[in-house]
Amino acid sequence: MTVLVDSTSEAKYVEACEAAKEAVLVQEAELGFPTGILRLNDIIEFGYNRQAGFVWILQKEKTEHRFKKIGNTVSYDTEITTLAEHHKMRKITGIKSKEFLIWVPISDMYISDPASGKINFKTYTGLGRNLPVSGFLLEDEQEEDKKKKKEGKK
Repeated sequence: MTVLVDSTSEAKYVEACEAAKEAVLVQEAELGFPTGILRLNDIIEFGYNRQAGFVWILQKEKTEHRFKKIGNTVSYDTEITTLAEHHKMRKITGIKSKEFLIWVPISDMYISDPASGKINFKTYTGLGRNLPVSGFLLEDEQEEDKKKKKEGKK
């Protein structure tokens, strides 16, 4: 595992598949996104320049994932970049969603109101969709979410 931190620019750089995958999950949580929003395999490199908010992720090959709860298929390219801040990722490259047989590039994703339980997606044309955050949770988080809802009903 290689973890490099550049003190001049406060950039964090992680190489090695498992360490990089863990770093991506930690970063998603720090930014306030559900930790299953980026379903990536065989990550080669993860980097984050905290000062500029620039995030990059490299994986060995393109990945597709079907989010069953929301009924969408998402494609993750070998290189994903974004400018990230709390509850917001903008100028995203490398992520596409399949809408009506057409692959649509995602430009922004943000959570404007965490209490609403919705995540907003926007394309480069300005069109957007709101989807439930629960549709992007990892399986173990979904079980915890179900338990919380059951406890709240009692």
